[in-house]
Amino acid sequence: MTQFDPAVRVQDDLFRHVNGPWLDRTEIKPDRATAGSFVTLVDEAEATVRTIIETASQSPADDEQRKIGDLYASFMDEERVEQLGAEPLAAELAQVDAVTDIASFVTTLGELDRQGVGSVFGMYIGPDRGNPDRYVTHLGQGGIGLPDESYYRDDESAEIRDAYVVHLTTMLDLAGLDDAAGRAARIMDLETRLASFHWDRVSCRDAQKTYNLLDADGLQALSPSFDWTSWSRGAQVPSAVIAEVVVSQPSFLEGLETLLVADELEAWKDWLRWQVVHSASPYLSSAFVAANFEFYGRTLSGTDELRPRWKRGVGFVEGAMGEAVGKIYVRTEFPPASKERMTELIGNLIEAYRESIAGLPWMSEDTKKRAHDKLDSFNPKIGHPDEFRDYSALETAPDDLLGNVRRAIAVATDRELAKIGSPIDRDEWYMTPQTVNAYYNPTMNEIVFPAAILQPPFFHADADDAVNYGAIGAVIGHEIGHGFDDQGSQYDGTGALSNWWTDDDRAAFEKLTSALVAQYDALSPMGADGKTVNGSLTIGENIGDLGGLGIAYRAFRLTEPAADPIDGLTPDQRFFVSWAQAWQSKVRPAETVRRLTLDPHSPPEFRCNQVVRNIDAFYAAFDVTPDDELWLDPAERIAVWS
Repeated sequence: MTQFDPAVRVQDDLFRHVNGPWLDRTEIKPDRATAGSFVTLVDEAEATVRTIIETASQSPADDEQRKIGDLYASFMDEERVEQLGAEPLAAELAQVDAVTDIASFVTTLGELDRQGVGSVFGMYIGPDRGNPDRYVTHLGQGGIGLPDESYYRDDESAEIRDAYVVHLTTMLDLAGLDDAAGRAARIMDLETRLASFHWDRVSCRDAQKTYNLLDADGLQALSPSFDWTSWSRGAQVPSAVIAEVVVSQPSFLEGLETLLVADELEAWKDWLRWQVVHSASPYLSSAFVAANFEFYGRTLSGTDELRPRWKRGVGFVEGAMGEAVGKIYVRTEFPPASKERMTELIGNLIEAYRESIAGLPWMSEDTKKRAHDKLDSFNPKIGHPDEFRDYSALETAPDDLLGNVRRAIAVATDRELAKIGSPIDRDEWYMTPQTVNAYYNPTMNEIVFPAAILQPPFFHADADDAVNYGAIGAVIGHEIGHGFDDQGSQYDGTGALSNWWTDDDRAAFEKLTSALVAQYDALSPMGADGKTVNGSLTIGENIGDLGGLGIAYRAFRLTEPAADPIDGLTPDQRFFVSWAQAWQSKVRPAETVRRLTLDPHSPPEFRCNQVVRNIDAFYAAFDVTPDDELWLDPAERIAVWS
């Protein structure tokens, strides 16, 4: 299966025993912050997509492929992009110059929001958590250029804040604005105050706290100086879109109100100029691109080199017409046999969850019945959507890069706005087929596995069950597990935010999850300079990992595997080795620190090792004893669902 590290015992460190030789010989590519199984698959999918896009560019088979070619050609035309320099910013910067008061600022914010320029909030259309049979608008906090509100206040982020101000100055200067340093200082001051109103990431993932359904009057009352009617007119948003809104962080809008005053107008105009420059910078001349990478790539993630232009061009096309590319991708990259095998695996994982729930010692029969009802309602999606998105409304030109960007955003925005008042589209996908990932959507109670992840080391169509259940089986179990994690468990089988638990069962569940939080709070990965995992931020993913592997093992045993060893490993040993291979990963120190602040996933080494420490079958498979590093006393092992 792999070349193991003989210097590291599996009982002491499964992650490094399995992946040690790979870790020693692997260099992270200079244009990447990480290396590993996921990145390898991403690179392979990216190369395949490049071929698809270049073929469409050279000999388009239809109008949709012509548009793909136009988008790619406009990005790859470096000569024209360099000639234009900062010129594409002129019209939008002139719009900002024309702002004379807070009222016109709000209108202009809407006009620019329509074109993909950053706003003080994020907005999307999705199923209503309280009534998932209808769409509703969702509104969340925004307005800051650093990755998280904590960067504006933590002492350890002081150097990053200083570098950010330098970056602001550089970018505004490149845009031809005078007194760039003074403007940068005003922007930083304004963003710092905005950040003080932001909720932290743990609060932001709370399904109950962030569900605040308001009518238009209630929304307006949170921030009276922000005229939503004027904003909607500027953004070309129908009034029905803001007739009812789920506001994730109401106190953020209340805080925003204190800044929407005449004395702050010049600061807001500088901030909006920055949003114009920042949103366009990946599509401007090399000076803008390099400066953008210097801060967001090198400073924040430790990446050594900017990604080659063709890779960035591929990413641009996928962002604009991802399903059009995906429609071509699945023709050659997703054989029917893969879907058949995945359907079988998913069925076995669901049955294993059913057995596990039935045997839970801490859950009452009433709650078990409701959990089984939710499990019966799961909707698996495998490979690709049955119907792909229509891009006929998108107009493209091979010589207008930023125009293509803005038009693609406007078309995508109109597609989203049209959902209000329409039936729920249960066939919609939120990832393209060529995306190496998977997800669980609580309001639709669906688990989704794009075609690109259904490849080794996660999925082997012809491999033995031990390998597949230890990798893709655990991924399937992980996504199902999100339906029963600390947040997903608050949604019922219809996708509604509804309490289907008894009070005693919820208390027992929270006791288990609190113990898991404490386990992860104590972990510090290599390269983190002592910074630890945030167990409260990562608890949902940790529950998914733990339940996913435990249930995958249960499902694997349901296959009644032969006991004969292969390559000297028993079936159970091969199962856990496959799990470790799936988390094969190497991360730059700066990226490790960034992820500990932002990422709801634990570092790869703990997604491997800390999970198996809680699973009894791992101890039996490798004869782990109290003298071994991975030993965890049985009384401290946590089994939430498995």
